[in-house]
Amino acid sequence: MPRAWEWLTVGIAALIGLYLLVAYVILPDLWKHFEHQPGLQPKPLVTTTGSGIPGDPINVGLVGSKAEIVKAFAIAGWHPADAITARSSVEIGLSVLLDRPYPDAPVSPLLYEGRRQDLAFEQAVGGSADRRHHVRFWLTLDSGAEGRPVWLGSASFDEGVGLSHDTGQITHHIAPDVDGERDLIMHDLSRAGVLSSIYQVSGMGPTLAGRNGGGDPYFTDGEVSIGVLHVGAEAHLEPAMQRPSASTAINVKQRLWPFVRRLIARS
Repeated sequence: MPRAWEWLTVGIAALIGLYLLVAYVILPDLWKHFEHQPGLQPKPLVTTTGSGIPGDPINVGLVGSKAEIVKAFAIAGWHPADAITARSSVEIGLSVLLDRPYPDAPVSPLLYEGRRQDLAFEQAVGGSADRRHHVRFWLTLDSGAEGRPVWLGSASFDEGVGLSHDTGQITHHIAPDVDGERDLIMHDLSRAGVLSSIYQVSGMGPTLAGRNGGGDPYFTDGEVSIGVLHVGAEAHLEPAMQRPSASTAINVKQRLWPFVRRLIARS
């Protein structure tokens, strides 16, 4: 008849086996997306500053050529950001100090896979460049699942100018709800009629207390919304098709996340 210690050993081994099965097989499988862009799966999901500090999360993407993206944002009413030069640096400083418009103000560089952004767009809020919606994009795949270029981006809202919490340098501070900016871009492009479909791919995962390169807090459901542009970025009357992207577990999380967002916003 087995001794008590033998039963204990078997019980511990069973618990360890159950843990390994749940943690490394069942739960990861539940959280898998229907990945529309398999080539993105090994990619990093956060940007970095020039000093190597983690920056804003990757939360948005587009499928199309550079010319199509530029045209699409123009139709949607967004402005391409000026390059950082001595003149543009002075202009953005005067815009903030004198509260005067600068709709093409430059955005600070962030790195993704060691490269500065390839494209950047913005939409001013108010009378100066201290408050604005903005997004940076990097060409990530020359040819994705659709046979077209895939761009990943980081969208956020600049809510004011101040000193970096990490370096003390003058910088814009972002609002914490980066999902709202991701959703705004998809909404504006879809309303402009330039998107044929929208889907989500795996991002960094749910994050309640992230910090970007300036030390600003942010929270996100961790998904990356991808918009597929019509060829030529031609505007269509039909709304963008919402393609299924997630497992049951992620669908449940997405239904609950709006409540989480409201709770965090009130705290």
